Amino acid sequence: MQFVGLLIGVHAHEILDDIVKRKRLEIDNAGYAFWGYGGNTCHPIVMVQPFAKSLQENKQDLLLCMEAIDSHHFADPVRATHYSVDGYNWDLIDNNINVRGSRYALVISSLEEQQFDLDLSSTQVAIGNSQGRSGMDYIQGRVDKGCLRFIDDQQPMPLHIPTIKHISLVAKICLPYAVLLK
Repeated sequence: MQFVGLLIGVHAHEILDDIVKRKRLEIDNAGYAFWGYGGNTCHPIVMVQPFAKSLQENKQDLLLCMEAIDSHHFADPVRATHYSVDGYNWDLIDNNINVRGSRYALVISSLEEQQFDLDLSSTQVAIGNSQGRSGMDYIQGRVDKGCLRFIDDQQPMPLHIPTIKHISLVAKICLPYAVLLK
């Protein structure tokens, strides 16, 4: 499994249950939703899009795995009106899509409640300057998201203390994978 991992919770004055209901309605009405986020560790153009394109070439899906946390994200709930795949050309966001208080968004075509434990010590960063670094070492402190992949079974497994993340939501990321917002 290849995935982008995010911590989720209250965002832009909206509780997680309400966000999930709204995103599912957006998927029903538009066929997709924008899952907003911030932070350059999963920059849409530099990280997520190249990662997703490399998986697409190998006919693999990219999933968004989310761990619910007690968060206090109090950004203003301002709705983004435009998105860009490349940072130069901007398009209007479909009226059925509401993404609020975010700089970036992952484009998702499904959103399912799933409960499972994910051991970050069995993962590594899939792309960028930290490529190959243990997911356990990467996702800590101020870094709360990343483009990760499971370590190949044929690679020797380093001795490790498991770093377990309790995943509660999973989404399938679809074209154009990730976008800039304004």
